[in-house]
Amino acid sequence: MKHSDYPITAIPFHEVEITGGFWAPRIKIHREKTLSHVLNKCEKTHRIDNFAIAGGLKKGGKTSKFPFDDSDVYKILEGAAHVLKTQADPNLERKVDDIIEKIAAAQEDDGYLYTNRTINSHNPHPWAGKKRWELVSIFSHELYNVGHLYEAAVAHFKATGKSTLLNEAIKNANLVAKEFGRGKIESPPGHQEIEIGLVKLFGQMGEKKYLDLAKFFLEIRGDKQRKGYHEYIERSKNQFPWKGEDRFKYNQTHAKVIEQEEAIGHAVRALYMYCAILDVGVLTNTKEYIKIHEKLWQDVVFRKLYITGGVGNEPIGEAFGKAYHLPNLDAYNETCAAIGLIFWSHRLFLLHGDSKYIDVLERTLYNGFLAGYSLDGKRFFYTNPLASKGNDKRRPWYSCACCPSNITRFIPMISGYVYALMNDRLFINLYINSKATFAISDNISLSIIQETNYPWEGKINFKINPSHQTSFDIALRIPGWAKNNPVPSDLYHYLETNTQNVIIKVNGKKMDYNSENGYAILSREWKKGDQIGILMSMPTRRVISNEKVKFNLGKVALERGPLVYCLEWPDNHFKDFENAFLPDSNGLTSEFRKDLLNGIKIIKGKLNYQENGTSKKEHDFIAIPYYAWAHRGAGEMTVWINRSHFNCASRM
Repeated sequence: MKHSDYPITAIPFHEVEITGGFWAPRIKIHREKTLSHVLNKCEKTHRIDNFAIAGGLKKGGKTSKFPFDDSDVYKILEGAAHVLKTQADPNLERKVDDIIEKIAAAQEDDGYLYTNRTINSHNPHPWAGKKRWELVSIFSHELYNVGHLYEAAVAHFKATGKSTLLNEAIKNANLVAKEFGRGKIESPPGHQEIEIGLVKLFGQMGEKKYLDLAKFFLEIRGDKQRKGYHEYIERSKNQFPWKGEDRFKYNQTHAKVIEQEEAIGHAVRALYMYCAILDVGVLTNTKEYIKIHEKLWQDVVFRKLYITGGVGNEPIGEAFGKAYHLPNLDAYNETCAAIGLIFWSHRLFLLHGDSKYIDVLERTLYNGFLAGYSLDGKRFFYTNPLASKGNDKRRPWYSCACCPSNITRFIPMISGYVYALMNDRLFINLYINSKATFAISDNISLSIIQETNYPWEGKINFKINPSHQTSFDIALRIPGWAKNNPVPSDLYHYLETNTQNVIIKVNGKKMDYNSENGYAILSREWKKGDQIGILMSMPTRRVISNEKVKFNLGKVALERGPLVYCLEWPDNHFKDFENAFLPDSNGLTSEFRKDLLNGIKIIKGKLNYQENGTSKKEHDFIAIPYYAWAHRGAGEMTVWINRSHFNCASRM
């Protein structure tokens, strides 16, 4: 995809180098540990063997479990390509080349690529159907898989200049374009993703048929006049987790995309579809595709968003649930859904330039997403509840491995969310230790160095070095948490008001600034050596929910900056967190603990513990960042804490 097709252009990840602080160790662990770990798991679980066997490079042997397992290999290849784009690694490149050879061998002569059927066309997986595309609207994942192939192929070509994987993607996309369309196969993909891949393939190749095909797949969702619709109804009767008309909500085929105003159904499918609708809407100037996001966004952020930025609360169908139904112990919050929400939020920012979208992106990044990725880079969460009785633990892999593979492709892209450009305005969205050099006009480049200990501290310094003295705006995002707004809705709010203003200095002089869409706008002539300093106070905050969230009535959560905190069993030696309560008047402090969980800032204080229904004792407590839980064995955890002993028996 050409980012410039949006009004705002993101500075790509490979032009922004993360140099230290919070994120650099995670980028390093991803490169040195995660990639080799997930590739090894793909080998041990026969995901790579699938391609070798389908291509006749290997006889017999075991194959992997699910018909969507091909997609895990593609996502990991995309992650590897992102790493190769930023740093040469001959060993990794050879490994990638070897896998691509197997993929090429597995592809059938006409471009079809689906190892499950090629290996055993007479008896494929029940989800695959007896013939090509037969169950594509339900669970075959034929189109979902190749959507990830297209994304990986474009990333690989941009990273290496090699067209090996891109050739296979083009060959497959040409087949899909030949077989699908009005008057041909009129079946929407059961799991949205190919639409995003087709847009990226269009951006790379300039072939309009790929964009047209992406739009076609969106247009036919909910089109009851399309060919084969009644056959789809009949076949889907016993396939989905919901029955009756609700089963079409599962994969968002219940209504046309321009009529969908509520986030419903499988959360990852929905969020990928929202991303595709925006991409296609912008590229084709389809205003109806742009308009629908206002109501969808409000539905998610005002009614269905966890304080961690997690979404998709329902285990049945991995789905968006009813408004304000946000249980903590039973929260699903798939890691892939957090990634999907980040993708969608960033696109909405690129369209509108409003910081509220980055507020949600940041909250999800540091909490709902990061909790799914272990400190050692080799264990993962598929789901991310906000309370635990000790039954949750990180795993090195899953039989359905969409989350580990999705994390693998996402981590290297984080630096691509830091900066963006629109005409003569530079947006600074995330505060991450980094350096970057990029063009801000036809004949002027800008070098910018960012130094900060964020998210532990709210002090950020920038060194600004344009190639020539020039005038432009710098739009500094003032996070919602620094303006007493944890989220851009009434779903959550802080119990106390922070009265300390954000201080901005240029070359040591405190600046007055205009605010626009959540950004502090600095308009001036910039020269080499200019410096910007930001200071945001970062007190510990108590958060309470909208009273419509019944699971959080009488409860409080703790935050500091963008980080949500939780109580976990190793730090707190009272027996049952449901019997603990934190009075509003109890003071809270924070301190950095270098020796704990790779270095974290903890929150400390005293709470009361109710025993035998009546007596209560005071206990010291420690809260840790939510992202760091479940690294010290299984045990109790909670984000939401009772405010009063009267709530101790309330439901989690």
